[in-house]
Order: sequence, then C-alpha cells, then structure tokens
Amino acid sequence: MKEYDRYIFWLEYFDSELKRKAGRRVPLSSATRAPVLVELEEACRRLNLQPQPLAARYPSRPARESGYVSIVKSGPKQALLLKVAKELATVRGIAQRRQGQAQQPRKK
Repeated sequence: MKEYDRYIFWLEYFDSELKRKAGRRVPLSSATRAPVLVELEEACRRLNLQPQPLAARYPSRPARESGYVSIVKSGPKQALLLKVAKELATVRGIAQRRQGQAQQPRKK
C-alpha cells in the first residue's frame, strides 16, 4: 500500500552518468558518479530522514540493478533532493579517505 507520508529517492536521481532525460533530478554539479544504496542510506541517516532502503529496478531502466530509499516527508521534495545530494558527496568523500588511508603504507 502506498505511503503518503514518505518520499521515494531512487539512486538514478543522483547519478552523474545519467542525463536529466534518463532520470537524474539534481544538477550535474551536485550529482555523484554511480552512487550505491548503502551510501544513499547513510546520507539520509545523517540528515535524520529515517531512511528505509530497498533494492529494486528503476522503472525506465529495468535491466540495471538499482534501489531506492523511502524517507519521511519534511519539506519540498526538490529541496530534500539537493540536501541529500550534498550529503551523499560528503559520505562518498569520507569513504574514499578511509579507503585511501587503508591502502597507504605506514612510514617508520
């Protein structure tokens, strides 16, 4: 049953590899390259949006694995999309820094 008190944010909304016609809803400057459901969930969690992630296939691209996060409505959808996009970039940066630190050899 449809939940009217929640928004659905698909991964495609934030993918910088897609054109707006293909489903991207944020500006290219705010988009992230190939976002992952775990990153989107973490970004929403950091904004206290009570995310409920679900792996699914985006309706206009059924051949590609994707997913979405259902979040509580707390303002206009476009404003929330921009906040989540900015936080998604932060989450991606933190993950890349952690990965880079793990790969660097320790100096003696």
